[in-house]
Amino acid sequence: MKAEFRNWAGNQSIIPAEVRTPAGAQDVVRAVRDAARRGTRVRMVGTGHSFTGVALTDGIMLRPDALTGVREAGEGRVRVAAGTPLRVLNEELDRRGLALANMGDITDQTVAGAVQTGTHGTGRDVGGLADQITEIEMVLADGSLTTVSGGDLFDAARVGLGALGIITAVTFTVEPAFLLHSDRRPMSFRTVLDSLDEITGENEHLDFFWLPHTDTCLTKRNNRSPGPAEPPGAFRHWLDAVFLENTALRMLCAAGRRLPAAVPALNDMSAGALTASRHTDKAYKVFTSVRKVRFLEMEYAIPRERLRQALREIRDLVELNRWPITFPVEVRVTPASDAWLSTAYGRPTAYVACHVYRPAPEPAYFAAVEEVMTRLGGRPHWGKLHTRDAAYLSTVYPRFGDFLALRDRLDPGRLFANSYLDTVLGGR
Repeated sequence: MKAEFRNWAGNQSIIPAEVRTPAGAQDVVRAVRDAARRGTRVRMVGTGHSFTGVALTDGIMLRPDALTGVREAGEGRVRVAAGTPLRVLNEELDRRGLALANMGDITDQTVAGAVQTGTHGTGRDVGGLADQITEIEMVLADGSLTTVSGGDLFDAARVGLGALGIITAVTFTVEPAFLLHSDRRPMSFRTVLDSLDEITGENEHLDFFWLPHTDTCLTKRNNRSPGPAEPPGAFRHWLDAVFLENTALRMLCAAGRRLPAAVPALNDMSAGALTASRHTDKAYKVFTSVRKVRFLEMEYAIPRERLRQALREIRDLVELNRWPITFPVEVRVTPASDAWLSTAYGRPTAYVACHVYRPAPEPAYFAAVEEVMTRLGGRPHWGKLHTRDAAYLSTVYPRFGDFLALRDRLDPGRLFANSYLDTVLGGR
């Protein structure tokens, strides 16, 4: 019996014709050549943290569990195998006294999976993972193994959706390990909106969460610190990272599913439990979080100057429709990117992420928020739920046509295609 692949959220699944676990680039080369000879498709999956079907294939599915580890490190760069989980990369870099300048808050993803879908984190000066890449090793549709460090293919493949080839290794720019000072403060929704320019300009890494049905936001301001390290105490860590962000949230979501009318009161109670805290720790420990409550997520990237309008409209929609939304709305920012399909391409960007409890989806909520985001020129995160197709995406990505032309040249037979790519890039 063939094994089914299912993503982390449980909303995407497929049974591939064949599963392989390559241990090196040459194993990937063989898989690509075999797929071409058979006339089937081939894709590499990660750990399943995409909510879309971006990684799925009904052909040869490559699982990168053995394609892991740091291959080289030195002179401000580190070369890492594509299947390495970000959690492992962080630990290996730290062991060598190194760190990434910026990263997202989930560490279960593989390096290639995170890069290909545009994982971004939040940063005033430093962009997402794609903007910290200096070199990509990848297998093309003709079965050749190539390494790119500049030019059109490099700029296209950094956020390539797996459409241009299968990545086998990535080289990142790294720097000496550093400390971040984390300052968590509850603030009113109005105060946050009134001070958006100030707080985004003053902080190297700003992340904030608005609790629907309340006037409360939790802001997280992370800035470099000379030390000394003062990590949170055991109780504080348990309270914030374990109890409030996971245990209590799960209880809140479960209660809200049973009693939707009680969600505003439950969220008010959660808002009242938020308190200010500060600590200083290794950067990767401050950047990242543990997420144990299963959810569905939609995230859009919009021009930063439109963030205030977007948040006000979302708040009004939630209040008008009384949707029982227990999960916070998360907001982050990044500078402009030059990777063609980066959601931050060519413009300073704000990200608005909406989540719902997995057992209690609210499709009307996502649909209404998506209407707001597309009206503001939004670009959907490639790994998170959306309904946009190539016709729309071609209007918000200036290099979209160039990406398609490059794909036509490199993979005319659509060896790396799947249903998701047929939608977002267009069928043949």
